Amino acid sequence: MWEPAGIVARVKIDLHTHSIASDGTQTPGDVARSAHEAGVDVFALTDHDTTAGWREAGDTAVALGVAFVPGMEITCTTRDGISVHMLSYLHDPRYQPLVDRIEEGRRHRLTRARRMVELLSEDYPITWQDVQDQVGPGATVGRPHIADALVALDAVPDRSAAFAGLLSGRSRYYVRHQALDPVEAIKLVRAAGGVPVCAHPMAPLRGRVASPADFEEMIDAGLAGLEVAHRDNPDESRAILMRLAAEHDLLVTGSSDYHGAGKPNRLGENSTSVRSLTRICEQATSGVEVRWP
Repeated sequence: MWEPAGIVARVKIDLHTHSIASDGTQTPGDVARSAHEAGVDVFALTDHDTTAGWREAGDTAVALGVAFVPGMEITCTTRDGISVHMLSYLHDPRYQPLVDRIEEGRRHRLTRARRMVELLSEDYPITWQDVQDQVGPGATVGRPHIADALVALDAVPDRSAAFAGLLSGRSRYYVRHQALDPVEAIKLVRAAGGVPVCAHPMAPLRGRVASPADFEEMIDAGLAGLEVAHRDNPDESRAILMRLAAEHDLLVTGSSDYHGAGKPNRLGENSTSVRSLTRICEQATSGVEVRWP
């Protein structure tokens, strides 16, 4: 159980990181080691649509004196086709309705990735094998892996350039992803005893952002919080999000969205307050807990 007494305000809590179980470049254990080296006191592994890295990340973190928060990032799409990512903390990874919907989403991601590679191959010397060579064990192929294949082929200089151009929603190579509606995702996370927090909710450089009506629906469905301190949320977006959080008593987080070498994001560049982590622990009902050293 999380006890905030005696914890100094300087504690560094990073609740959004990725490993090779999804689209990061490090093993779950190496993410934990990097968190330790970066001076992070508490971190969450939130790989896309999988909990496969929890044990390795947690075992390594605890051995190094770092607390570990089990999490996952769920890929969602609104009815209007707007991409929304939902962070889930401390949910039961065996809750079958959530597992089933996540697996369905993973299948859609695979189909989508194949089609995007087919379209790209009309103009670039990229093959499906090139993309698979970039995928970690057990991970589902996604746009980041296509981006890495394009980098390896010298078609683009880095992932960021790939997402800004060839893989952006404006590109002719882009294929829309059939994913969970965020309202359904929130309800499933809550049913699994977890705590849903919307990731980088107003990041215009990523594409269209959810509307006020979308946020109202998510809040009504049980949204617990907003990831406000994220490098992709500009200052004006953060101000809006803070007002929204205050109006609806939502918890606020800050995170790095670390992907190893896959993105410039650095561990601990944004931090979550002790109070927000306390609220996450208080709301979780699954029996899954933060692992303390």
